[in-house]
Amino acid sequence: MTRADRARRVAHVLRRQVLRGAFPGGVLPDERALIAEFGASRNTVREALGLLRDEGLVVRRRGVGTVVVGRAYEHPLGELSGLAEVLRRHGAVVNEVREAGVVRPPGSVARRLGLAEGSPAVYLERLRRVDGAPLSLDCTYLIPEVGEPLLARGRDALERQDVFDLIETGVGVRLGRAEVSVQAVVADPATCAVLAMPGGGAVLAVERLTRLADGRPADLEFIHLRGDRLTLHATLDRVRGTGADRSRPA
Repeated sequence: MTRADRARRVAHVLRRQVLRGAFPGGVLPDERALIAEFGASRNTVREALGLLRDEGLVVRRRGVGTVVVGRAYEHPLGELSGLAEVLRRHGAVVNEVREAGVVRPPGSVARRLGLAEGSPAVYLERLRRVDGAPLSLDCTYLIPEVGEPLLARGRDALERQDVFDLIETGVGVRLGRAEVSVQAVVADPATCAVLAMPGGGAVLAVERLTRLADGRPADLEFIHLRGDRLTLHATLDRVRGTGADRSRPA
């Protein structure tokens, strides 16, 4: 393996520790401790720390050491929750409403929502911030019977509450389940500007179709999350009869 390969492996472990807040006081162990822990050379450890520095996660401070300056928030995949519901314990979540109104949705969106071609939908676009730092850009299409009561509640409600919370408490209908897909993409210049990201930064592009308790589509979201500030987390169980288990009894 090359030194770059070894540095990458060290960086993988340190990155996860940094993002999970594993270092008390936000200071990484000194180079000698890292060399001993990973069984790596000084140059390998320095290269690994350089990778984290380039990602904006750590900085080197004279007289202190390597200090954590970036953080990521964890969003569980195993529950249907709004971003503010999940992240409220990490800091103040603020929604900046960029657009809210009735639109004619693209045909593909109308079909996903079960709307007739040419029928209106409610469109809501919000920039989500946690402790003042941009985290996500959410573009949401809602069926009229759900979206119009949300608009009637006014901009203040849309800025203070999650859409899911507004649907259930404001509109009075229950949500059931959602279909979610996630893809890592390079953000376009406009998205980078809105999210205050460097050009060419990565985002997690999330598409989520949420259904009411009766199974009807209600909400189709296209969410762009800063890849350096959010991790998606799930606990998965091995299902019997899948993969290699299919060919032999347990």
